[in-house]
Amino acid sequence: MKDIRIVLLGAPGAGKGTQADFIATEYGCEHISTGDIFRSNLRDKTELGLLAESYMNKGALVPDGVVVDMVRDRLRDIAGGFLMDGFPRTLPQASALEDILRVMEKPLDAVLLLDIDEEVLVKRLTSRRTCRKCGKIWNLAAVESDADCPECGGALYLRDDDAEEVIRNRLDVYCEQTLPLADWYEKKGLLRRVDAVGSPAEVFGRVRMALSR
Repeated sequence: MKDIRIVLLGAPGAGKGTQADFIATEYGCEHISTGDIFRSNLRDKTELGLLAESYMNKGALVPDGVVVDMVRDRLRDIAGGFLMDGFPRTLPQASALEDILRVMEKPLDAVLLLDIDEEVLVKRLTSRRTCRKCGKIWNLAAVESDADCPECGGALYLRDDDAEEVIRNRLDVYCEQTLPLADWYEKKGLLRRVDAVGSPAEVFGRVRMALSR
């Protein structure tokens, strides 16, 4: 199989992280997480990292131009296929990525959208509990709400960002900024919608079918 180039889209809680790991392993492509790119630049105090930090220290959003430059630098380091996770988030970012890949002569093969109903997402995320000791995340379907972590025995708690009000706000931002990318990529013939309800293995089976089309 030739090197595959993919963008992965999906709302918070849709399972992007799990599916990204499956895809990277199955197709031998590099998993590019914008979170990892940011942390790497900040840790190494690169020129772009210091620039981003100057905005963050003021409580301001890091401009698209800085984010795009970080992504461009990361893509230059990759010889084979890749999976973009967390970028693009907006139409201007998508347009910038298209320009970068055109210059590199490495166009996208597909854009996967993990599709899931908002109410299912809210229920899934508000059911998450995090271990204070090891940091592992559990679902109430697997453990009791007042139980300890099955792995290390640490206390489980509901994180502030898993509260329903916070989750609904995150989903509103996603619908406003990121969901329009689905229409944009669909018009380009790249979008593949994947039903994200079910076990991780079931969802990955649908991902494989989508990528075989």
